[in-house]
Amino acid sequence: MRVIYNERMADLAHLLGEMAGLAGSAMDRATQALLQADLPLAEQVIGEGDRIAEMIADAEEKSFALLATQAPVAGDLRQVVSAIQIVNDVNRMGTLALHVAKVARRRHPNHALPEAVNGYFAEMGRIAVSMGQGAKEVLESRDPERAAQLNQDDEAMDDLHRHLFTLLMDRDWKYGVAPAVDVTLLGRYYERFADHAVEIGRRVIFLVTGELPPDTDTES
Repeated sequence: MRVIYNERMADLAHLLGEMAGLAGSAMDRATQALLQADLPLAEQVIGEGDRIAEMIADAEEKSFALLATQAPVAGDLRQVVSAIQIVNDVNRMGTLALHVAKVARRRHPNHALPEAVNGYFAEMGRIAVSMGQGAKEVLESRDPERAAQLNQDDEAMDDLHRHLFTLLMDRDWKYGVAPAVDVTLLGRYYERFADHAVEIGRRVIFLVTGELPPDTDTES
């Protein structure tokens, strides 16, 4: 039974890592679609949402099957519960990438972003993709030190988000209400993506050490 449990947990960890990698890849392409007003690329990201959804369902099924058939306790139970929570975070990351792609599609053939903020979103996209890859690595390696490093990237994302908000509040903003709304929503999508990657890191630290680091905001 122990061998079976370990094999199934390893399978689940691999699946979660693959999903996190796909979420990062989706955000990468969604960012390109946003910056370049690339409709085919946006449609590609949106179309692949079903694949992530199928993997989410598979991961949930595997997690609950472990609870039902293996009756884990102590450290084993901690691993399974953490995996269930991580499934939700990866799901949100994939959904946020889809939101970015949908904004790019909705505004096509126009650019959703004023040129003045392109640099902000190029950097936010870079950080988000890096954090998606980091989450994948952490899920596969279960390295608590690497998991803790995700916080540093999140701080950089938060700084960019604050600066972006300052730009929106400046009375010299000349691009109108609709672009301001898009920029506000998009900035939030990238910020939340990073927050969920950090939450994955927290959960990995918990399942390895049994100690949960201080909470981060992941209400959506």
